[in-house]
Amino acid sequence: MSVNVIHPRVIAFYLPQFHPIPENNLWWGKGFTEWTNVGKAKPLFPGHNQPKVPTDLGYYDLRLIDNIKAQVELAKEAGIEGFCWWHYYFGNGKQLLEKPLQMVLEDTSIDFPFCLGWANESWEKKLWNNDSSGDETLIEQRYCGKNDYRQHFNTILPYLKDERYIKVDGNPIFLIYKPDKFEDCKNFISYWRELAHKTIKTDIHFIAHAATDSKNFDRYFALGFDAVYSNRVRFSERTFQGNILKTFKYLFSSALGMPRMVDFKTVRLRAKNELDRNEKIYPGIICGWDHTPRSGNKGMVYTNFSLSLFKRHIEDIVDLVSGKAPEHRIIFLKSWNEWGEGNFMEPDMEFGTGKIETLRNVIDGISDCLTYFP
Repeated sequence: MSVNVIHPRVIAFYLPQFHPIPENNLWWGKGFTEWTNVGKAKPLFPGHNQPKVPTDLGYYDLRLIDNIKAQVELAKEAGIEGFCWWHYYFGNGKQLLEKPLQMVLEDTSIDFPFCLGWANESWEKKLWNNDSSGDETLIEQRYCGKNDYRQHFNTILPYLKDERYIKVDGNPIFLIYKPDKFEDCKNFISYWRELAHKTIKTDIHFIAHAATDSKNFDRYFALGFDAVYSNRVRFSERTFQGNILKTFKYLFSSALGMPRMVDFKTVRLRAKNELDRNEKIYPGIICGWDHTPRSGNKGMVYTNFSLSLFKRHIEDIVDLVSGKAPEHRIIFLKSWNEWGEGNFMEPDMEFGTGKIETLRNVIDGISDCLTYFP
C-alpha cells in the first residue's frame, strides 16, 4: 500500500526591487528602493496600520547574498516550494533589477527552486490624474520581433538550464504578466517553444497571468498557454456589479478622500472559485493588500485581515488543487515581499512570523488527509 499526501506546490511571487539601481536613482533620487515608499507611508484612516515595519530581516539590501539566503530559509519554514522572480525585460536586451537573481544563479549553495515571471509592462511615474493624462513613461515595454525574442530567450537560458528551475511535467515554467497587452504573444510562445526544443530538449510550460477574474480563459489557451493563474482577487467597482451596498462602500471611501477599502472576508469568498479545480487553472493565495505606500489615498486596502481568516483562505485554495495531478497542484502566493503593496509573508511588527507559521500549519495539516492506493 502506498500513500499519496496531497501537498500543494506553493510558488511565491518575489520582488527584486530592494536595492539601488542607476535608473531609479535618476527617476526617484539617489538610493531609492521600495523601502523608500514603505518607510514614508502614513495611516490614512482610523485603524490603518502604516507604516509596515520589517523585523527579522530588517530593511534588507538585495545586493548582499546573505539577505537572500535568509529569505530562503524563512520561505522553507513556510512550506513554499520556490520563488517566482519578477523578470524585467523591456526589449532590445534591456533588463532592470536582474542582479539579485544573477547572484542566486552563481551561488549553487542556495538550495531553493525558482522560476521567472515576465513583468512585461512599461514603468510609469503615476501622477494620478483621473484620466491618466499626466502619467510619465519612465521606460517603455517594447516588443521588437523575432531577433529580439531570441535575444530574450538567450538571456534567460542559463536559468532554464539550472537544476533548481521549477518545472511542470518536466518543462520549465515561464509566466507572462500581461499577455493581453502583447499583440504578438502567440508567435512569441511558438518561437520560444522552438528554441527550447533546440537548446534544452524540453518544452516550456507557459502560464498566463489573468488580467481579471473570469469564467472563461479560452483566449489564453488560444494563444498557446498551457495554464492560467486565475488571479481572482482584483477589485474594481465592476466587481460588485449587482450589489448596491458593496459598490457604495467601495466607492464611498474614495469619495471621502480615503483609500478604497475591501473587507478581507469578501476577498476570501471571491478567491475561491470551483472553476479553479481545472488542471490548467492555478489559483492564488493573497496575504494582504495595501497599496497606499505607493499611491496614497488613491490606493486600495484590504481591511480586517487576520491570521485566522488567512488560515481559512489558504485552506480554501488548497482544497481547490487537492484533486489534481501532483505536478499541477500549483498555487501562486501573492507575494513573498511586496511591501509597497502590503502583500508580504516576511515578518513585520504587526504579525511577526504569523503568516509564515499559518501557511506552514495548513500544509503540515494536509498530511492528516491521506489517499491510499493498494
